[in-house]
Amino acid sequence: MTARRGVGLTPMETRRDVIVRAAMLADELGYEIFVLPEGWGLDPAPVLTEIALRTARIHLASGILSVWGRTPATLAMTAATLHQVCGGRYVLGLGASTKALVEGFHDIPFEHPAAKLRDVVAKVRALLAGQPAQLGHVPAAYPLRLGQPPAPEVPIWVAALGQHTTRVAAELGDGWIPALVARDYLPGWAARLRQLREAAAPHARPLTVVAGPLTAADEDAGAARGIAASCTAWYLSAMGGVYARSLSGQGYAAQVQAIIAANPRPSPRRGIVPPGAQAVLDQLAAYGTCDQVHEQLKAWDRAADIVTILLPPGIPWHNMEATLRAAAPSDRPEERPRSLSAAGAGQADPGRPHPGTGKLAGPTTGATAGHEALGLRPL
Repeated sequence: MTARRGVGLTPMETRRDVIVRAAMLADELGYEIFVLPEGWGLDPAPVLTEIALRTARIHLASGILSVWGRTPATLAMTAATLHQVCGGRYVLGLGASTKALVEGFHDIPFEHPAAKLRDVVAKVRALLAGQPAQLGHVPAAYPLRLGQPPAPEVPIWVAALGQHTTRVAAELGDGWIPALVARDYLPGWAARLRQLREAAAPHARPLTVVAGPLTAADEDAGAARGIAASCTAWYLSAMGGVYARSLSGQGYAAQVQAIIAANPRPSPRRGIVPPGAQAVLDQLAAYGTCDQVHEQLKAWDRAADIVTILLPPGIPWHNMEATLRAAAPSDRPEERPRSLSAAGAGQADPGRPHPGTGKLAGPTTGATAGHEALGLRPL
């Protein structure tokens, strides 16, 4: 079975020209999805618009938009608009973000993140389905609908690592897009979420697991390790503790503490993974020469539905290009699946409802139909 591959970036990557160039190359190489995050730098929506106008086949995801920085109505407008702009190739990624970012950038108390995530996912899905806004703060107001054609077919992928937020992903999301999960821990975790989903929504589509390693290729395997190690150390020592806690809970507490101790002044480009923590690097990253990266990703193909490599921020273009080519799927773009579901092959089953709505996905219409006529793949 042909590997399904995607590309993701970190919020620290803010070179817009490089991002667009990487997306265009990923489209040419047959990647299935290009995932652009939101952090404290670029707004992903206009950048995805630029990418959509310069690519033909690859699906595009905002991965992820914070549920704190935009209202459900704004998120629904953004998703429906990008659905049109992308010709049906758009995926909405939502997540609870981190305490450091929510409080330190958006000036909002980070309280009850799982409840917030659940509420926003449900409200956005309802608006995309054409339902009136679900009002909670001003219930006496007249609830409005989205002022453009409904787009219930837009997939919603949920980023989650905690016990309660992953339950939201399992019950309400079309996909789960976790970051920095140990490769060998991922299959068991995904299986538990699929069991939760089956119990909560037995007739829903399968949960698509979208995950992968920090990835770096270079002619010098040692240089590639240095790139991967720097990004790994940054995430574990400088991102508010969420990734350090998650990975510690996956069985790597001692190695995580060793990495934190080795990086008292964290930098995304100058980090250290000491020899005693090598197991963490091997679980979170794929690095080395192009041939070594290609071989290391085969183990990830058995762990996720769509293996989405994470490109470290700020790397030179020659490293980015080498990494994209090393990790690319072997099939031609026209042979890629038309659906981003876990099943992958063939079109999505129109008789299965989206989680939490009971509404069936309708036939392809509007902008999606137009792009299908041009040979582009609707979701």
